[in-house]
Amino acid sequence: MVYGTLFLVAFLSGSLLPLGSEALFLYDVHAGYNRFALVFFASVGNILGALLNYYLGLKGEEFLLKRGYIKERALLRAHKSFDRFGGYILLLSAAPVIGDPLTFIAGVLHYRLRYFLFFVALSKTIRYALLALFFI
Repeated sequence: MVYGTLFLVAFLSGSLLPLGSEALFLYDVHAGYNRFALVFFASVGNILGALLNYYLGLKGEEFLLKRGYIKERALLRAHKSFDRFGGYILLLSAAPVIGDPLTFIAGVLHYRLRYFLFFVALSKTIRYALLALFFI
């Protein structure tokens, strides 16, 4: 039950919802649950939440263009920049406030899914691993 709850909270936290999973994660670490399992379930949930953002961005591009929220020319410029620096930018996907919108933008810009998953998984797993390692 603990791991399922953490997975769900991490998933919701990884989506665009303004929610954080770190407090529950640290509470579970302090309660003595298996740190490796906690890192695994929190990371997988958070990565899947980011993947949901990516999908929403991927499918929302047409909507954003139709409504005039973004212009085609600006989208092309952003696409070139993101292709050039996207992976490094996605290392910030675990950062508070800016991380979740970055995963959405990656979807809007059709960033390659395998690179997206690599950088997001690396970033989010390292965050939880560091929290588990340094929280005593």
